[in-house]
Amino acid sequence: MIRLARVGATKKPFYRIVVIEKDRARNGRSIEVIGTYDPRREPSVVVVDHARVQYWTGVGAQLSDRVAKLLEKNPAPVAA
Repeated sequence: MIRLARVGATKKPFYRIVVIEKDRARNGRSIEVIGTYDPRREPSVVVVDHARVQYWTGVGAQLSDRVAKLLEKNPAPVAA
C-alpha cells in the first residue's frame, strides 16, 4: 500500500509518502520512501517520484485515499 507516514513534530505535520505493508503501523518500517508532503507551506509542497509510484501500482500496491488525491492534484510532468 502507498500511504502517508507522519514524521513532523507536535503541531508541525510533515509526511513521507511510503510504500508499506497494509497491516503495519502508520509509522512502522516501510519498504520504500517515494516522496514527501508538507501541508504547512503555502501552497502545500508535494514531491513525488512518479516513476516509482507507477512501478509499485503496477505490481499491485494500492493508493490510500489521501495519496490518490495528492497525486491527482500533482500529476507527473509530461515528457516532450
